[in-house]
Amino acid sequence: MKSVKKILSEAIRMLLLLIAVSLVAFILITKAPIDPLVSYIGTNSTLSNEAKEEISEYWGLNDPLPERFVTWANHALHGDFGESITYKKPVIQIIKTRFLYSIVLMLLAWFFSGILGFVLGILCGIHQGGIFDRFMKLFCLITKSAPTFWLGLLILSLFAVQLGWFPMGMAVPAGKLASEVTIWDRIYHLILPVLTLTIVSMSDVILYTRQKIVEIMNSDFILYAKARGESQKQLITRHILRNVILPAVTVQFASFSELFGGMALAENVFSYPGIGTATTAAALNADVPLLLGIALCSAMFVFAGNLMANILYGVFDPRIREGEEYV
Repeated sequence: MKSVKKILSEAIRMLLLLIAVSLVAFILITKAPIDPLVSYIGTNSTLSNEAKEEISEYWGLNDPLPERFVTWANHALHGDFGESITYKKPVIQIIKTRFLYSIVLMLLAWFFSGILGFVLGILCGIHQGGIFDRFMKLFCLITKSAPTFWLGLLILSLFAVQLGWFPMGMAVPAGKLASEVTIWDRIYHLILPVLTLTIVSMSDVILYTRQKIVEIMNSDFILYAKARGESQKQLITRHILRNVILPAVTVQFASFSELFGGMALAENVFSYPGIGTATTAAALNADVPLLLGIALCSAMFVFAGNLMANILYGVFDPRIREGEEYV
């Protein structure tokens, strides 16, 4: 019964979130200095003022803002987000195509950053104050402070330009037919973007996990376990992992939105045809329908990540699943 209530509560939250995001995004974009008509017909158009007025009337640009929002939301509920000015295709089609590229890139980076960050954080906490710990703290502070695009340019310059180990960018080799593209080709082009996002994202997990390890190692129950003669391996498997995995999961899932923003910058550096490059192109071309569609889908994606985190909390800690409180 509690599980059903929780699922219903999360569904209501998601619905309210989507409504709020849709409303805010619609207001911000429509109130921005963007003229959809100029974006569509171009600045050098020879259309008469009467023709422009007819187009504006047809599109409903002269209607009040609430009426325009209701019209757009009604079409969006039926899967019609309009046609992209930039790509001359339906918005939903562009989002589906681009999102498939981005989801692979993002999930790989998210997975590797979580695993590496968790393992390195444990090693830093156990060897607190050592050379490895100090080096990793410095590494995390540098990568955390460095902009994603700057780090991506450094990695691109080193591994693609100087060493020539990897391609300059894109998702597949240039000039190659789609039927000839292999899985290895796609993996080969994914390595540098995934490496960039992994390095950028894992610093939070490393530092947070390290801090939790240090706190646990200095606790009374660890001192008691050492007095009983438990080895370091037993301390890690019996006590440390059980107490640190939930905070690590929390930090990792909380990084979804940050990783999504970093993905857009990384995709532009590596010319990767994902949702990030589509967002940049839409912003540069004042593509209102595509911007609104991407904003809505991005909110759904981030919320899905948070929902998965809530489910995993119950898996790792039965007290949360049963609705109990920590004592």
